[in-house]
Amino acid sequence: MSLPQGRSIRVLVADDSELFREVLARVVAAEPGFEVVAVAADGNAAAVLARTLRPDVITMDLNMPDADGFSGIARIMAETPTPILVLTGNPAEAVGFRALSLGALDILEKPQADADLGEYGVLLRSRLRLLAGVKVIRHLRGLRERPAQPARPAARVELVAVGASLGGPRALASLLRGLPGSFPAPIVIVQHIAEGFTEGLASWLGSESRLLVCEAHDGDALRPGRVLVGPSGHHLLVGDRVVRLSDAPPVDTFKPSVTPLFLSAARRYGARACGVLLTGMGRDGAEGLRAIKEAGGPTIAQDEATSAVFGMPRAAIELGAVDRVLALEEIARVLVELTR
Repeated sequence: MSLPQGRSIRVLVADDSELFREVLARVVAAEPGFEVVAVAADGNAAAVLARTLRPDVITMDLNMPDADGFSGIARIMAETPTPILVLTGNPAEAVGFRALSLGALDILEKPQADADLGEYGVLLRSRLRLLAGVKVIRHLRGLRERPAQPARPAARVELVAVGASLGGPRALASLLRGLPGSFPAPIVIVQHIAEGFTEGLASWLGSESRLLVCEAHDGDALRPGRVLVGPSGHHLLVGDRVVRLSDAPPVDTFKPSVTPLFLSAARRYGARACGVLLTGMGRDGAEGLRAIKEAGGPTIAQDEATSAVFGMPRAAIELGAVDRVLALEEIARVLVELTR
């Protein structure tokens, strides 16, 4: 979905601090093509304004009196589904990811007191521009073009590599919740997210599942039931029973990128690697998923009906890199079968 050409992106700002609301409104409106249609001091006010004004995107603080950001997000997503960017003061805290599980699409750190607001504004507006083009209402019909008889894996899966972008944290939590604590293979994850948020993401995913979830460090061992999340600013690669962090240039503008992870999994594990591509915008991961498929490993893409954004799965499907297109709630069951 894209906005009509020439129309400004209409933004609703929700924060309990009057000063911060004013600062954020100025930062958002500093570039032509953006309009702050209203500000709100709590979650309920934001929900009412969202229903009456129909903004293209909302920035949401979480810690607000009366009705906090969590209740505001839940109400907005139930009444007037709208792309929501959560702004938090502490990226290391896992609590912010609860907002993504309620339906918010992305999360970004608030500017520090000494931050360059010009630079921050460029980052903020780029996120708002991206989110404003996302249709968050679920499609009733999803693309589920799968072979009647998927190719039988050449070997039992001993590594699961997962890539996700916009809408990914919520999808990852759902996927990991469906896996038993005794899951017999290591899992490695690349999630596109703002700088500094991967530690909090790993902590939150760990609290949502029965598996041990950690932010990856160079040399961390690949162990059954252990989930390693690629950190900000480094590519995550699979080595000889360990993970490696690479400082190579961005791929498809991302660092970490899903494609280097999938390529390394195909090289090291071959048919014993399974690639899973979840919701996200763009085409990162498609070429890497094809490499896993060509090495004999099973490949899975999340279907359109359960994806917040179907861009990355669609790109992989169109490339012929996907064995199975599955609803999110089906993927964990299939992974359990593949690792038996």
